[in-house]
Amino acid sequence: MKLQSFFSYVLIFFTIITLLLSSSHPVSANRTNQAGFLQCLSLRFNDSNIVSRVIHTPNDTSFSSVLASSIQNPRFSAPDTPKPVLILTPVQPSDVQSAVKCARRFDIHIRTRSGGHDYEGLSYVTHKSFIILDLRNLRSITIDIDNRSVWVQTGATIGELYYEIGKKNRTLAFPAGVCPTVGVGGHFSGGGYGTLLRKHGLAADHVIDARVVDARGRIRERREMGEDFFWAIRGGGGSSFCVVLSWKIGLINVPSTVTVFNVTKFSEQSSLKIIHRWQFVADRVSDDLFIRVMLQRYKNMVRASFPGLYLGSVNNLLGMVNREFPELGLVKDDCQEMSWIESVAWFAELGEEPIDVLSKRTRASLAFKAKSDFVQEPMPETAISKLWRYLQETEAEHAQLIFTPFGGKMSEIADYETPFPHRKGNIYEIQYLNYWRGDVKEKYMRWVERVYDDMSEFVAKSPRGAYLNLRDLDLGMYVGGKRSKYEEGKSWGVKYFKNNFERLVRVKTSVDPFDFFCDEQSIPPFKSVEVI
Repeated sequence: MKLQSFFSYVLIFFTIITLLLSSSHPVSANRTNQAGFLQCLSLRFNDSNIVSRVIHTPNDTSFSSVLASSIQNPRFSAPDTPKPVLILTPVQPSDVQSAVKCARRFDIHIRTRSGGHDYEGLSYVTHKSFIILDLRNLRSITIDIDNRSVWVQTGATIGELYYEIGKKNRTLAFPAGVCPTVGVGGHFSGGGYGTLLRKHGLAADHVIDARVVDARGRIRERREMGEDFFWAIRGGGGSSFCVVLSWKIGLINVPSTVTVFNVTKFSEQSSLKIIHRWQFVADRVSDDLFIRVMLQRYKNMVRASFPGLYLGSVNNLLGMVNREFPELGLVKDDCQEMSWIESVAWFAELGEEPIDVLSKRTRASLAFKAKSDFVQEPMPETAISKLWRYLQETEAEHAQLIFTPFGGKMSEIADYETPFPHRKGNIYEIQYLNYWRGDVKEKYMRWVERVYDDMSEFVAKSPRGAYLNLRDLDLGMYVGGKRSKYEEGKSWGVKYFKNNFERLVRVKTSVDPFDFFCDEQSIPPFKSVEVI
């Protein structure tokens, strides 16, 4: 035996002993399975350096920092939040294969974490014994400018992806989200949208290949996995089906000069007038124009902001807006011309920093709760006024509502092309958000619930839609009992996926019939009665 392999086995041996003696895992059967899992890994790792970099137990000095590093909702960082029994940080794809094969053999529950932005923390929290497969080390980005494509590993953030694209070419872009610390793994697999959605659709619409580890521990690309499997992970949530290792994405063209702008109002009367008109314009105007509405608390007042992106010059923008949306009152001083990559930093509110700020990984400091809706008919001004009052009367300093316009490319792609079904017929999406500091969360979460409940008559119905990447456990989660997982999962699955839910279930049944990859809201296989 090589000396390096010997030390690897020694390290695993002491890790197993430590785990078995740990008082924080009192169930002996679980501890035995965990020890078996580690032994299984030891047979596959032959380098002590890899072992120490990949395996983190609760007694390791690195454990707490690794766990906390990608908790992007501090609501799930409280001392009483369930913690994993192990964290694995793979350094190569074969480590992921080993983890899946050994976990399946020893009945170990896995949660896969890319950037840690699951709104309900499902990538790193659950109430059963579990391990975290943290993909932070799998973050390479390989850009092929000639073919306008990129292979990006799922541990990378969209900010890192944007930065690498921007370094190479200022007229190529990718249509994903506005928060640069979001991991590409979950973002793309849930759909993923940002300021380019009206022109180019979702991030998932531009995924052209993927590399995954399936429930049997095999690495599969699009050709091997088949079109149904490939369809499911582009909007249906990859963690229900596999571990996505990397995505191949197609880049899109953007002008060398774009224009960003923001109009801010504090008067309720003028704001309501603009928002009311916005509902009739935002999804129908040229798809080169994206205008969001943001209502939020600001210094004990309500502020209405109208940030936007135009794929062109400021003069062309002003001509269009003055012609089609004069109520906005946009003037040249509200606007800035810049490159697309600079606009990404602008929308992320990163100030005048160089674009390399996009590649920095930071943690969120405020806990939050969110819900989502889709609007298919313009709301009356009375409904918008009611939202204003909610913001005006709340004690929450950081409550906000975000209206994101659809139309354009989003209306051209059929609702069955990917699992994300909220396409033609939707004017805009609403995100209800409340942020807070500290452990007292109930009143902030209740505010979100009250506003959401009060808007029921003005939003999409039958079903009332929701966006997977704005996950909401209030819609339901698996509790077990007499109903099958399919029957339980359908109650919220149709809200996220509408008619695409049934196809997702068929794919799940085909590729993961024993429900190895599961969480509180994962896609169920048919006839499964297992309780997560």
